[in-house]
Amino acid sequence: MDLEKKLQLIREVGEEIVTEPELKELLKTKPKPVAYDGFEPSGKIHIAQGILRAININKMIKAGFRFKMLIADWHAWANNKMGGDLEKIRKVGEYLLEVWKVTGMDLNKVEFLWVSDYTQDDEYWKKVMQIARSSTVRRIIRCGQIMGRKDSEVLQASQIIYPCMQAADIFHLQVDVCQLGTDQRKVNMLAREIGPKLGFWKPVIVSHHMIMGLRQPQTQATGLERTIEMKMSKSIPDSAIFMTDSREEIERKIQKAYCPEKQIQDNPVMEYMKYIIFEKFDSIEIPRPEKFGGPLEMQSCQELEKLYQEGKIHPLDLKSAAVEYLDRLIEPVRKHFETNPKARKLKEFLDSQKITR
Repeated sequence: MDLEKKLQLIREVGEEIVTEPELKELLKTKPKPVAYDGFEPSGKIHIAQGILRAININKMIKAGFRFKMLIADWHAWANNKMGGDLEKIRKVGEYLLEVWKVTGMDLNKVEFLWVSDYTQDDEYWKKVMQIARSSTVRRIIRCGQIMGRKDSEVLQASQIIYPCMQAADIFHLQVDVCQLGTDQRKVNMLAREIGPKLGFWKPVIVSHHMIMGLRQPQTQATGLERTIEMKMSKSIPDSAIFMTDSREEIERKIQKAYCPEKQIQDNPVMEYMKYIIFEKFDSIEIPRPEKFGGPLEMQSCQELEKLYQEGKIHPLDLKSAAVEYLDRLIEPVRKHFETNPKARKLKEFLDSQKITR
């Protein structure tokens, strides 16, 4: 694949790239650059973390990257997830792996790593300390968004360490590109600023889009803060479709979702169409009633958006299509968790937990 085609694939992943000239130089000079993402094992996985993550990783792999997926169990522990029970956190991490097995992710080209596997390495903690010594408490607190925390929130001491650990992960894993969500931007920028001062390097940031939650936006924030406040949340179950939801649950959530007529922006159902459904299907059918012209076959999201803005597709018809195609995507995951004994046991464990954040 030539350089421009690689760049185009990465642009499809990255809502923001810091910086594209650096990315271009990296692709020119390094045959197999390393990209990574990391996840806290902190509860059930929603569709953005499952299917959208697989879509983006596969594009990065196709563009020539080696991809490292970090199961951030110690980060979840530091962030007091699962009540701070490391054994429970580990089980959730195993659950994540079972989901990714059946999302279409190119698993042969993804290296899964557990933070707990390298926490015995003195060199890792040396990097954590170097970053901590080169940062102010104020700057670290401003990175609290990466943990789902607000600047005004009182943090535990372990949560102060968390951003230092995440920045250290980048250098410990020899990462060239941080391919995480836009909500992780602040700590990635911290790594870019500190890296060269510590004798490391300046990682490129390719931040993917954060799909908004299904509820009507209530925020008055702008920019990155608005994106973070509007994203789907595991702690608000009806704001997201989860990877083991039944068809009935999918239908209930989508039917009550915010979906303003003729409006594309800040329309979560349209976001599902654009970032997930049209990425997985070459065409879709909108089940429009005969009295309104009958079903419509759409070849692209641009075509769908145009007709929706013109009022030729009703929100109820858009929602019906979303239910149908989301159910098709999630069905293999549901079956895996019903038929695979290990996966079924992990789901039963997750179902038994009261997860509030």
